[in-house]
Order: sequence, then C-alpha cells, then structure tokens
Amino acid sequence: MAEHVLRRVQIVNSPIEETFEFFSDAGNLEKITPPELEFNIITPLPIAIETGTLIDYKLYLWNIPITWRTEISEWEPPHRFVDRALRSPYKQWIHLHRFTSLEDGRTEMEDYVRYRLPIEPFGDVMHWFVRGELERIFDFRSDAVRRILEG
Repeated sequence: MAEHVLRRVQIVNSPIEETFEFFSDAGNLEKITPPELEFNIITPLPIAIETGTLIDYKLYLWNIPITWRTEISEWEPPHRFVDRALRSPYKQWIHLHRFTSLEDGRTEMEDYVRYRLPIEPFGDVMHWFVRGELERIFDFRSDAVRRILEG
C-alpha cells in the first residue's frame, strides 16, 4: 500500500498576488487542463473559495466519465492552499499548492500531490501508467499557466 508523491516546481514571471488570484478562480481549472479530459466544473461559478469549500467536477479519463469532488482543506492567501479529493478515481488525492514571492517580482509555484491508487496493492501495478498520465497532465498545466500568466 504505497503513497505516491508528485512534486512540480515552476517559476512564473508574475507577482504572487496575481498568480494566487489566478488559482483562486476555480473557473481557470478548465483553462489549464488538457482538452481531451473534457474537464467541467459542475458547481455553479463563481465559487467563493475558503477553507471548507466543496467543488464538483466532471471529466473523462479514457472516455469514461468521472465525477470528482474536492474540499479546500487549507486556505492561506496568497501563499498556499490544499485541495483534498472526497470523491475521485484515487483512494487518496491531497494537493498542496504553494506560492513563494521571489525578490525579482516573479513567483515560485509548487504543486505537491500525495496520492494513492485504488484497490491497493493491486492498483499499484498500474502506477507506471498512472504516473505517466499525471506527468503529461502537469506538463500541459505548466505550459498553460506560463502562457496565460506571462502572455
């Protein structure tokens, strides 16, 4: 029964307040998710984000519809927030978003995801495949964030 970790760090040419504001708007998730996932927020927008906020999504993984519900379990603007999946294809999904202001006005963004696959330990046999998909999704996300925040 393995807990897996995905960690990504990215520096964007955008001040911390602007960067955090972008991630505070749940509607922007659709802009930074690969289009083939057909990601849609079900919760009516705009969503007032704070500790305890629940957000429902629908997406397609390999053409299979998936509903996903997250709770904002920590909310500390403009430095960090944590979303935790209450319903998802994962047994565990805890995603820390950390934002650090750099001296030159840029922002370091860190994604730190702790996740577990379903049907442990059998699900871990497919970790190589799941990890590849997550890397691809986060690569897309990184490029989209840079394009949107840096113009």
